[in-house]
Amino acid sequence: MMTDPIADMLTRIRNASAVRKEQVVIPYSRLKYDILDVLKKEGYIHSFSVDGEGVRKNLLVALKYVGRSGVVKVIKRISKPGCRMYAKADTMPIVLNNRGIAILSTSKGIMTNRSAKKLRIGGELLCEVS
Repeated sequence: MMTDPIADMLTRIRNASAVRKEQVVIPYSRLKYDILDVLKKEGYIHSFSVDGEGVRKNLLVALKYVGRSGVVKVIKRISKPGCRMYAKADTMPIVLNNRGIAILSTSKGIMTNRSAKKLRIGGELLCEVS
């Protein structure tokens, strides 16, 4: 049994990027799908797709590289099951002088810190990517 599936997904991406893998396989969940959708829109991964059906679904993530280094330099979990972290719209974190993003879970769905600030809503800080 896995206690933190989001941290597992981020670790799989971090490890695969460190050894320059083309793809990484992640067990499917709707939350992971939405997080990967934000990462794709922001340009941190090349693409992703759903493979399989029913209970045995997986997400195939194609990682993105520039030259010899991966686009994802740092990807870390902020809010953990034992210690949830929240941010209001006016106290939204700035990641690496706005060169990175924070991914939030809000009442309007999964989004970046910039779009949440623009919509003036807060939420749970899931992770930071730079």
